[in-house]
Amino acid sequence: MDTPQLTADAEDRIVYVRPVDVADLPEEVRAQAPDANNLYAVHAANGDRLALVNGQKLAFVLARQNSFDPVHVH
Repeated sequence: MDTPQLTADAEDRIVYVRPVDVADLPEEVRAQAPDANNLYAVHAANGDRLALVNGQKLAFVLARQNSFDPVHVH
């Protein structure tokens, strides 16, 4: 998968991390993650998906590297 780059409003630095079932994703995305059962999505406060990565830890690291404050959503 390509390395994501997060962007959002400078005023809203909170992002939400949640698990995503790979089976619920479009075929083109599933093809990029053939061995994964779930991925983790990073979402802006308005619901826009900013990134999709393989692992919760990676999602949190990615968010923090881009000066966001990640919050886990169940």
